[in-house]
Amino acid sequence: MICIDPSTLEFLSDLRLHNDRTWFAENRPRYEAARDNYSRFVQAVIDEIVRFDPILKGLEAKSCIFRINRDIRFTHDKSVYKTNFGAFMVRGGKKSADRFPGYYLHLEPGQSFISGGAYIPPAPWLNAIRANIAENGDRLVKILNSRDYRKYFNGLEGEKLKLPPRGYEKDHPHIELIKMKSFLPEKTLSDAEVTAPDFFETVTGAFRAMKPVIDFLTVGRL
Repeated sequence: MICIDPSTLEFLSDLRLHNDRTWFAENRPRYEAARDNYSRFVQAVIDEIVRFDPILKGLEAKSCIFRINRDIRFTHDKSVYKTNFGAFMVRGGKKSADRFPGYYLHLEPGQSFISGGAYIPPAPWLNAIRANIAENGDRLVKILNSRDYRKYFNGLEGEKLKLPPRGYEKDHPHIELIKMKSFLPEKTLSDAEVTAPDFFETVTGAFRAMKPVIDFLTVGRL
């Protein structure tokens, strides 16, 4: 049974307290063990997703996991390392996050979560999603209200416009969904849930429940 080892979260907790290159170099074996644990878990999740979303067949964890080094060129926060592990499981790997909806797993002590969907999709894709909601919003609402979906998620997270986008009336029955700029199922996780023996079932069950939303958001994608 594949699990997240408590030592993985312990490493990330310690990294939060010692976010510098010297400490990281001294603790590189711990980092490599934690990353390996996370990578093996992500690969097992991908292999299970393929059972209900075959388009991910052949996808490797290494193409989905984000680097732990932060880009500090344009930020006041000069912390060298992220204090989380994140992976976006999507066809083509994480570099395709602006092209296709996918599945996201974020591990961070006290702040872990399961998510996915479409994060700030580019204008052509966003416009296609909004048009799909305008025409087929009842179908999306039915998905969001389904028992399988609500077992893990409550609606969709993401920023919204204050006013309806151009071309949409404010009294459209699905205007609140149309106003969204991102479309993100999200489930927060406690550290106890992350390190529980059944965490793999929790993650893959959530992603299976998310699949109809992924299908809805795939509109306009080749």
